[in-house]
Amino acid sequence: MQKKDNKTKPIILEAGEGRTYRCGSMTAIFKADEKETDEKYSISEWWLEPNSMGPGAHSHEDNDEVFYVLEGSCSFLVGNKWTEAGKGTFLRIPAKTMHDFANRTDQKTGILNFFIPGGFERHMPSIEQWFKDQPNS
Repeated sequence: MQKKDNKTKPIILEAGEGRTYRCGSMTAIFKADEKETDEKYSISEWWLEPNSMGPGAHSHEDNDEVFYVLEGSCSFLVGNKWTEAGKGTFLRIPAKTMHDFANRTDQKTGILNFFIPGGFERHMPSIEQWFKDQPNS
């Protein structure tokens, strides 16, 4: 019997399972990354505590992002405009587009993120460490 590599194995994860990174008031849980998707995409959940900021305005030179609000309500910066996005809202952010997200509510919010192509997860250990080194983030 031939052994399957990570790219051809199904991935089944229960709620909360995956590679978890604590980033201040945000928690990222990576469900699949470039090693499992042949570098085509990575998928992660981002959970924001009530009344908390996201990563800060930024853009990606070569990567599109897709966001889907799983729970609560999330504010998204797309270009130069903030949009309120409730549960079930879908957003596609093309490469080179300035964007950010934040939770401006009194309830926890969760968003699902697809990063296309994959690779963002490579930065997560250093991002997590940056937040640990910033006591007020």
